[in-house]
Amino acid sequence: MSCATTEKSGLVPEDEMFVTRKYVGNFVEFRHTSPTEFGGPHIVWIKTTQDSIYGKISAYSRKCEFQPGDRLYIRRTYNSPGLFGFWIYQIENDSEEKVWYEISEFQYGNKVLAQSWF
Repeated sequence: MSCATTEKSGLVPEDEMFVTRKYVGNFVEFRHTSPTEFGGPHIVWIKTTQDSIYGKISAYSRKCEFQPGDRLYIRRTYNSPGLFGFWIYQIENDSEEKVWYEISEFQYGNKVLAQSWF
């Protein structure tokens, strides 16, 4: 399964590891915050039509090139550069001109880990 568009996927726990892309609403707007300390990351806070479920999604960037109404998805990709691997989470649209940003592992608005969305 590559995409789940409902709150509850209906999958048994063993099958949920195959969900790699999840719909999180249509893009509404964003705001940018500068680093709080020298060398820190720039963050954009992305608001979607499912803001009541996911809150504002924090991603690493100075700008946001999503267009109002873009369908947005969270994608997780397993990166294994050596012996051990880790998950990378990104927010992306589904338009012809693909735009994506890496999201922060901890989502500050709802105080949850991004991995809890899967």
